[in-house]
Amino acid sequence: MKASQKVGAQKSSGRERQASIIAAAASLFAQKGFNGTTTREIAKTAGISEALLFRHFPTKRALYAAILAEKVQISQLLATVEEAAEKRDDTRVFTLIASFRIHRGTDPTLLRLLLFSALEGHELSDMFFRNRHRVFYEFLAGYIARRSLEGKFRKVDPLLAAQSFVGMIVYHRLLHEIFKVPPHCSPEEAVAGYVDVFLEGLRK
Repeated sequence: MKASQKVGAQKSSGRERQASIIAAAASLFAQKGFNGTTTREIAKTAGISEALLFRHFPTKRALYAAILAEKVQISQLLATVEEAAEKRDDTRVFTLIASFRIHRGTDPTLLRLLLFSALEGHELSDMFFRNRHRVFYEFLAGYIARRSLEGKFRKVDPLLAAQSFVGMIVYHRLLHEIFKVPPHCSPEEAVAGYVDVFLEGLRK
């Protein structure tokens, strides 16, 4: 094997091991919370030694941050939403955000991580909240305020309105992922329904 091929294989192996550690940690954090999960348990689940775990992630906090980076990739979504906002495509703006949140419901790990981090009260909950929630409702608040000034939306408190919309979507996921209530419609139908109800209440 050539030296360049060997280096590439080592990098690939390292990335695969990191992905395995992240998957194991995410599963355990979602089941037991950050405080209730030990690095020894994470290493055992990942099939490695605790020493090797620390070579990749020196602290649990670093590992938690890596999970967020892996699971909360929203920059591309926000770029698409901003493009729709520039075109004043109200339905698409709200549909993109609702679809992203609801269609990711097939993996409840992220929601459970958010709930655990908030309930445990450690500083990581703020990191999670900024990346997962505030970025959405702050953008929506600005959009709603702009559309109100343009005379297209009723005059409402923009922040309350944005939080209300995000709240509908979060409750949908709580209902079906945490409380296990069987859905009565498809994710696409749920998104369309929430967006229609919300926009009908906003539009003049």
